[in-house]
Amino acid sequence: MLDNNEIDFIAQKQGEKLYIQAALTINEEKTIEREFGNLQKIKDNYPKMVVTMDEFSGNTFEGIITIDLRSFLTNKWK
Repeated sequence: MLDNNEIDFIAQKQGEKLYIQAALTINEEKTIEREFGNLQKIKDNYPKMVVTMDEFSGNTFEGIITIDLRSFLTNKWK
């Protein structure tokens, strides 16, 4: 939890972190603001990503990785 904003998942391994927001779709401006806005408030340099069912590849938003669920599950984002 970051103030009154939530981060869906924080993965940690060997001192490294990965912040993940999950959204069914990011087609609405309100959803985009919520999912990316929460991640933008984190002031460290660990990777941040939004995972969605929307199908697209290789997009980022101000350094935040945006990836579809299938690519995330098959490690195609690394």
